[in-house]
Amino acid sequence: MTPLFTRVTVAGVGLIGGSLALAARAAGLVGEVVGYGRSEANLGVARERGLVDRVAREPAAAVAGADLIVLAAPVGASTTLAEAFRPHARPGAILTDVGSVKAGVVEALEARWSEGRLVVGAHPIAGSESSGAAAARADLFRGRRCIVTPTPATDREALGRVRALWEGVGAVVEEMPAALHDEILARVSHLPHLAAYALVSAFGETRIAGHRVLDYAGSGYRDTTRIAASRPELWRDIALANRAALRGALTEFRAVLDRLEHLLAAGDGEGLEAVLGAAAALRQRLGGER
Repeated sequence: MTPLFTRVTVAGVGLIGGSLALAARAAGLVGEVVGYGRSEANLGVARERGLVDRVAREPAAAVAGADLIVLAAPVGASTTLAEAFRPHARPGAILTDVGSVKAGVVEALEARWSEGRLVVGAHPIAGSESSGAAAARADLFRGRRCIVTPTPATDREALGRVRALWEGVGAVVEEMPAALHDEILARVSHLPHLAAYALVSAFGETRIAGHRVLDYAGSGYRDTTRIAASRPELWRDIALANRAALRGALTEFRAVLDRLEHLLAAGDGEGLEAVLGAAAALRQRLGGER
């Protein structure tokens, strides 16, 4: 089978970038895969596991001859990487990313890439608190949604090829405007991460009558705060890049917390049960783990 892309550069061979490389190789969608990153140790793991064919530590060597360049580093590094790669990329090379924030990132990438029309923003809604090449797995995207965010400038052929890549690794691809993506993800991804970090920060060092509170944490606390074990660098960049939408989500969340506090202060069991019952019904509609 003729591969969709002859040579792909993955900048950031971690959970997402590594899983994409592994899945695309397994499906015969790509020819050669070149891994690029900061950590020699992580690149070594990527090479040993067969996520990539070879690794490169210099931008020129990383993107030479690549027809697709995937930015899978934290969103704060995307524009810097694009600028580093641009002088060495061949004409016609498609640039895509996997970041959790799209509007500002895609706009910046279009402005910095030699052919802005060949920039295609993408965000696979998949992952875990684990990171690095060691965490990559070929089935990570199977049945998961991947949102692509074309702009009026986006080349339709480039968009189609990026769509085909994600569909080929098992993702369900949906197109939407970048700003809409950011408003939605602020509420169902970015805010939950901040809330998990806040729960740990609020009580992590608390002692009551000499007892360390976290020593008594059960499965509820552990499940709720699991994602607070994620890389702080990653979520710092996401929070800052999407801060306008995220502040709106925080305001909405704070209003619900205030409502709960009011019901507790009033001893309003009926009202409290109504709020909790409505939330439980919504959570049941959400279904099992995705």
